[in-house]
Amino acid sequence: MDPVLEKVSDYCFRIPKTGAMRVPGLVYASEEMMGSLKKEGALAQVANVACLPGIVRASMAMPDIHWGYGFPIGGVAAFDEAQGGIISPGGVGYDINCGVRLMTTGLSRQDVAPRLQALVNELFRAIPSGVGTTGYVKLRTRDVRKVLTHGSQWALEQGMGEAGDLDRTEEGGAMAGADPHIVSERAVERGLKQLGTLGSGNHFLEVGMVDEVFDPDAADAFGLFPGQVTVMIHSGSRG
Repeated sequence: MDPVLEKVSDYCFRIPKTGAMRVPGLVYASEEMMGSLKKEGALAQVANVACLPGIVRASMAMPDIHWGYGFPIGGVAAFDEAQGGIISPGGVGYDINCGVRLMTTGLSRQDVAPRLQALVNELFRAIPSGVGTTGYVKLRTRDVRKVLTHGSQWALEQGMGEAGDLDRTEEGGAMAGADPHIVSERAVERGLKQLGTLGSGNHFLEVGMVDEVFDPDAADAFGLFPGQVTVMIHSGSRG
C-alpha cells in the first residue's frame, strides 16, 4: 500500500514520518505525475528508503521517479557515517553509473513544433538504441582500457566534443586512479560495441521545453529561458 501524501507545493509532496521511517519522504513531481505514481510501488520504496540507518533529512525522489530495485529510480538519499549510515552498492540497481544530462539549444518551441515529427524520426534513425545495438564508435580491447582510464578526454581526442565539455563534467570526465585492469574480460567484451549507443531499459533521449523558470539567476547561469527547447539524455552503465 502506498503511503499517505501531503502536498507541500505544486511540484512537491511529503510522505510523513510514520512507523519505522527515520525521516520523511519528499517527492518532486506534479499533481498529474502523482496520479500515475500512485498506481505503482515507487512511493512505497521512497518510504522504505526512509527506514534505513543513518539517513539524513529526507528520502527524496526526483521527477523521473519510477519502480526500482530497492530505491525507486530517481531516488536520492544521503547517509551519515557517524550515525551508523550505510553504503549501498545496489540501491537503485546493480548498474549505478547511469546519469542524466540536459543539453540546451538556441531553439524555441515555435521553431520546432512544425517539424517535431520529422525531428523525432531523424533522432530515432541517427541514434543507436535498444538491446543488442552497436554504436558507430569502433573499439579494440586496448581502446576500451584507454576509455576507462581517460574518460571524456579520450572522446575529446577522437574529435567527439569540445574542451568546454570537460569543464562541465564531474572530475573533468575521468576519475583519478582508475585501474581498468581490474575490470573482467567478460565486462570488457560486453562493453566493446556499446560506446556511442543510448542503451536500453529506461535509458532515453527526450526533446523537452522550459515551461517555467523558478530561479532566474540559476536559469541565467545555465543559459535557460522560457519556451526554450532542450534535450534530456539518460544513459550510462551497461551490465
